[in-house]
Amino acid sequence: SSLSLEMLGWSAERESEFARWRAEKLEPGRVVIEDKQNYTLFTRLGVLEGRASGQLLQAARSQAELPKVGDWVAVEPRPDHKKALIRYVLPRTTKLARKVLGRPSEEQVLATNVDVAFLVQSFDQGLNQRVLERMLLSVREAGIKPVVVLNKCDLSRTVEEVLAQARNSAGDAPVLAVSARTGKNARHLFDYIKPGQTGVLLGASGVGKSSLINRLYGEEVATVTPVRDSDAKGRHTTTWRELIVLPQGALIIDTPGLRQFQLWVAGEGLQETFPEIFELAAGCKFRDCRHEAETGCAVKAALEAGRLSVERYQNFLKVRREIEALEQARLKRQWKPAGRPKRERILEDSDE
Repeated sequence: SSLSLEMLGWSAERESEFARWRAEKLEPGRVVIEDKQNYTLFTRLGVLEGRASGQLLQAARSQAELPKVGDWVAVEPRPDHKKALIRYVLPRTTKLARKVLGRPSEEQVLATNVDVAFLVQSFDQGLNQRVLERMLLSVREAGIKPVVVLNKCDLSRTVEEVLAQARNSAGDAPVLAVSARTGKNARHLFDYIKPGQTGVLLGASGVGKSSLINRLYGEEVATVTPVRDSDAKGRHTTTWRELIVLPQGALIIDTPGLRQFQLWVAGEGLQETFPEIFELAAGCKFRDCRHEAETGCAVKAALEAGRLSVERYQNFLKVRREIEALEQARLKRQWKPAGRPKRERILEDSDE
């Protein structure tokens, strides 16, 4: 293969950190495909099929600590069989995660070591500002740069109006209107991701993530599912996670469609996602004002005066409640003894 580890983001810093694993005769590799618990790894010895070692499975306190797409791993190669045993997951620079539906204290890691997250919605499905705000919150909290992408602009007569709504939710994140089908503005995605950097495309089924990847790649590398006209939904397009190297040198992780995006992490991200509410809060009578029923609340005053939208205010309260519930679940979990991770129920489109 003409690919090198350096092209996949391997750095001199990572090489020096790897010395302790090299002493164990292990090789570095990056997880490029994750399909249930089968992995495809890129290493200096070429592409190898990988599986987690028994020791790694035993040591992991949860599914989140097992290898995910984007992970750098230390492997024991068996090149004669084109296989490798994954011994360790190397420290992650970033980790994008969401809550597992119906399990308040369990996280699902979507991708790791990501630099940029392209948050994809489409004009034909309509802009969902509430979902966008949740995604922005999690992405910022993970230390990943968000870029909002509105696909299928060729199908809309209200592009500027929808762009304005998206910018209202996006804060300082760039917002792009593109068409994967015609190619309009698609190349602008490259303005936000450099060679060797890793991006992830996040969005619901049918928004055209795979079509965007194909447009950026220049040929079909991702499976495209036709969208049903009746409800603009394309289903089961991608049921595994895959890292794709674009000709320009950037790396893109394709993820299964996310029908619901439930928060996992949140802290400072709340302030970045709802900056105007925090600015208004500085004028509240009480420092610990919850902006619900307190007297002298500047946020409620702005709401009544029409300077703050009802939808935005209600979403702020809902997201804050989710964050507080997660914090409670996390505190409870800290008191539970660690055990072997339960076998993962892979979340595909139909589960979400």
